[in-house]
Formats: sequence, C-alpha cells, structure tokens
Amino acid sequence: MDLLTRIRGPRDLDRLGLEQLDQLAGEIRTFLVEEVAKTGGHLGPNLGVVELTIALHRVFESPQDKVLFDTGHQSYVHKLLTGRQDFSKLKSKGGLSGYPSRAESEHDVIENSHASTVLGWADGLAKANELLKKDDHVVAVIGDGALTGGMAWEALNNIAAAKDRPLVIVVNDNERSYAPTIGGLANHLATLRTTDGYERFLARGKDLLERTPVLGRPLYETLHGAKKGLKDFIAPQGMFEDLGLKYVGPIDGHDIEALESALQRAKRFGGPVIVHCLTEKGRGYTPALQDEADRFHAVGKIHPDTGLPISTSGLDWTSVFGEEMVELGREREDIVAITAAMLQPVGLGKFEEAFPDRIYDVGIAEQHGAVSAAGLATGGLHPVFAVYATFLNRAFDQVLMDVALHRCGVTFVLDRAGVTGTDGASHNGMWDMSILQCVPGLRIAAPRDADQVRAQLREAVDVDDAPTVVRFSKGAVGPAVKAVGTAGGMDILRRAGADTPDVLLVSVGALAPMCLEVAALLDAQGISTTVVDPRWVKPVDEALAPLAAEHRVVVTVEDNSRAGGVGSAVAQALRDADVDVPLRDFGIPPVFLDHASRGEVMAEIGLTAPDIARQVTGLVAKLDGRYESRTAEPVRD
Repeated sequence: MDLLTRIRGPRDLDRLGLEQLDQLAGEIRTFLVEEVAKTGGHLGPNLGVVELTIALHRVFESPQDKVLFDTGHQSYVHKLLTGRQDFSKLKSKGGLSGYPSRAESEHDVIENSHASTVLGWADGLAKANELLKKDDHVVAVIGDGALTGGMAWEALNNIAAAKDRPLVIVVNDNERSYAPTIGGLANHLATLRTTDGYERFLARGKDLLERTPVLGRPLYETLHGAKKGLKDFIAPQGMFEDLGLKYVGPIDGHDIEALESALQRAKRFGGPVIVHCLTEKGRGYTPALQDEADRFHAVGKIHPDTGLPISTSGLDWTSVFGEEMVELGREREDIVAITAAMLQPVGLGKFEEAFPDRIYDVGIAEQHGAVSAAGLATGGLHPVFAVYATFLNRAFDQVLMDVALHRCGVTFVLDRAGVTGTDGASHNGMWDMSILQCVPGLRIAAPRDADQVRAQLREAVDVDDAPTVVRFSKGAVGPAVKAVGTAGGMDILRRAGADTPDVLLVSVGALAPMCLEVAALLDAQGISTTVVDPRWVKPVDEALAPLAAEHRVVVTVEDNSRAGGVGSAVAQALRDADVDVPLRDFGIPPVFLDHASRGEVMAEIGLTAPDIARQVTGLVAKLDGRYESRTAEPVRD
C-alpha cells in the first residue's frame, strides 16, 4: 500500500505518472477486498469504479468542483482518495458511512442514497453556478441501472434545454444495478457497447497516429472533435445527441489515460456532456466476477480469499416471503410479481425460476411499478410488488391516486421495514406506516414471525378491491410467537394475571418478543399486562377499543415513526369510541438516524424492553398517585 498511504487528498494524485496510477488502482482493489471482507459493505460496485474515480479526481478540483455520486454505494474509492482510509468500522457506529456523508468530508455532496436523483441535483447546482457567475464544474456520476428511473430522464430533459450551461454526466455503464439492467435503455446502451464505436475506432489508430511525425497528434485531436456525421456512421449515439447532449464514448472505464482524455474534453466543452464509460462490476476479484446474481453488490463479512461468508444466519424474513410466493404462484395463476431492479434482494429469485413469464422487473422506477401494478390488477391479475420499505416513499402518489382511488387489488410487500441500522438514514424503513395511514381503503399487515408472514401474505392477496401492504423486518426471523387467544381479528399473546388489568400493550410486528419481555418486567413490578398483536394495523380493529376500556393504560410499540404511526391511529380510534384511557406510544422519533447496528440504534432511541418498562412503570405510578388523591379522606385541622 505504498502509494495509497501517501494519498491524503485528490491533489496528491497529480504527482503520479500512469504506471504509478495503475499501481495505485491495484492497491485500492486489494485494500477494498481486505477491509470490506472484515466489515461487510458494497464491494462489487467499488471494485468497478477504481480507475474512473482516480480520473475524476485528477481532472476535476473537488471540493470546489462538485463530484456527485448517484446512490453512493460506489463512493468507497472516493473516500479513500479524499483522506478517509480507516475502514475498520465501516457502516458501524462511530465509523465511516457506507455512503457519502457531509459530516465526514467537504468532498461529499449528496447522501440520500436513493437512486436516479443525481441529475436533478446536478441540474440545480449548475443553474446556481450560472446565476452566481461561478466557474465551478458540476460532475454527476450515474449508473446505467439508475438511468432506468424516470427522475433521471426528467432531469435530462431540463439539462438539455440549456446548451451552454456546463455540466458533465458520467454514465458508469456496467450493465447492472443490483442485477443486470433491463429495458429499452439497457438495449440502447448495449448497442453502444457492442458497436465498433467512435472512441474505440480512435484508440486503435492512436498509437499509429502518434508515431507519425508532425501531423500525427494534430490529426488525432482533429478526429476527437469530429462532427456528428462521422460519429453516427461509426456508432449510433443519436438518442443522447438528439436530446441536445454532447456524447463522448464509449470509453474503457479501466483505462485511466483514456478516461482523463475524455473528461478533459468534456470539461472544456462549455455545455452538457455525457461521457459513457464501460466498467466491470467486481473487477479484479474472481469471487465477485463469478457471482452472476449481483457481482457481490453488497456482502456481509466474508473470507477475502474465497468470498464465502464467515457465518450464516438462520431463516430470514425475505426468504420466508419468497418461498410463500412460489407456493401462491402454484396455487393461483393470477398471481404475478413486480420488482424494481431488486429481484434477489427482495426474495423473488425463486418465483422467477418457477414462473419466468409472471414476473416484471421495471428497473429503478417505483412510481411506474405502482401504476403498472394498477393496470395489471385492472386487467384481471393480482400483482405483488416487493420493494424495500424506504423506497415505497417514492411511489406514494401512485399508491394513493392510481391504486387506492381505483380500488385495485395490489399487494405491496415491504422488506427492510423499521430500523435497518448500518445503511444509515436513507435506508431505515421508518415512514411507511405513517405515510400510508391516510390512504383510504388501504390495509397494512405487520407479521410478528414467519408463520404470520405466510398467513398474512395469503390474507393480503385475497383482497381484490383495495391495496394491501405486508411489511417485515431485515435479517433473521426469530421463533414463532404463539397466540393464547383472540379478540376480533387480533391475537392475544399474553393475558393479564389480574381481574383488573393495568396495561394493554399493543405490539406491532417483529417487536412481539420485546413486548412480551416488557410485560414480564412490568409483572415483576406488580403491574398486570395484556399483550395484543393487532396483525392488521390499518384499519384499527374494532375490538381494540372495548379491550382498551378494560385496562387503565394503553401502550403501543412500533418499529416506525411515532409521527402519524400506529400509536396515533390507535389514539384516534379510542377517541372516536369515547374510550378515555391514557395512551403512551413508543416508536422511532421524527429524526434521521445515524448508521449503527439495529440494536445500537434501538438503544439510542429508547426502543428496548427495559426503557419501555421503566417509563410505563412511571406512568402507572402517576396514575396510582392521582387515584389515591381522589379517594383519600379530606385532611382536617
């Protein structure tokens, strides 16, 4: 790591020759494999952008020039080149974020890590530079996968309207997002990749021209500036240029010299330019290249030599859903599945194998996916759209106005719901039960264990006149939590041991084991507690209000924002039923949560059994005090 340890900032790259830059690229790949193997993280995307990131920082002057990364899972190399080389606590509390982070460095600009947004950011920054008469450059790095998102094309439409506003768009084309990129854009880029393109035409003749005395180099530069006619003859890049965007490429994304040449020309152009770079996800690491599913897009802790996981967890929520989807597919021919470029991560890989004609990958286009689902439902099918909970936020209007308004039977399955932890603020699925509360007719299921995932998924797909949502957590699913009774459509998980129970504890989803622990801690304090799992948290079960009336206090516990969440819905239902019982809601505060393990985050926000039990004990004690003051004999002098 001789060269890498000497890089403290981008300008340290200026002293290196081409051979040293190639050596540095090798050192970076070795570093990434060794360090990410210890912590887990996004390995494949970063191995693919080593030379590209070096070239970007050689050509542009960050942080004065703004280098923006779409999604940001390919930003590890950028971190290394901007002075952040301690990866020992990557994605852990107190360590580096897995995405760009403004708190870490002035070189980081965007940290939301939701795809297809970078071109909108770049458009706004370029407009600001123009109005403020700054000569800073704006560079947006976007993958071919993120270009499948509609937001990217909305931005391109605006960017192309200003032909003299400088903006460089680098398309990092590795034919993949998580999995291979699909759709019409992918086909067009494939044409550009496989055509004997303009840049490769020049590259073949470069050595010959440069050996030609006097005229060689000028002729090479002249060909680089050739007009559209010659370029269209050699490669069909008309789609971009018809939009009014200067196109450069395709460029070998692992040739630093070629990259720098292309980026320098784009930098000088004075208007919007697309630089199309061909990269290889997982480059230089054989286990990643052999992983056809996603080229080690994201890994846990692995053996660096083999790429094999160091440990395996038990059954996970996603796999339970995936297996049940296959069973449903066998039983019902009307069941179809939708994914937004995340076939394997959301557990639909086995469904695709079993029913390849009944699954639709819409690309990184959640809005389109929701509307397409409405069309599928209207056409007589029952679509199941599996998506990370944090990404459903992007399609709220379509859920509301296209699916719910039209009473379409669409099931949304939300993976990674609640606190996910290590991926940070943008990946916690903590808003879904709040933003969906206001959607008329929509129903939300929150399964507490694997058995309930299977049962409630089946209940959801049986609804054909309204949208349904099934949401579950990230990671391993615990043992089954058995019910001891029912009340309406709710499961009673624990009955209070007293004739006059104190607390009704409403447990939402995967928090059931913790809520039972809370009840045990309260029982040890002499506070009798009933624990109920509503199963379907929207609408609030009609049996909840009369059950609440039998208790002195109602407590709700949810892995979702307290603002507008299940606790708020329960409180409203109690008011509507004229049940005047104190309610205390526990959940996630309305703040953006820093990256850490799920357990650490839950402890920081007070969503643990001891914290909840302590506060409920205090609440009951206050009620006892008020009760005693009302019933005590008056004091006489």
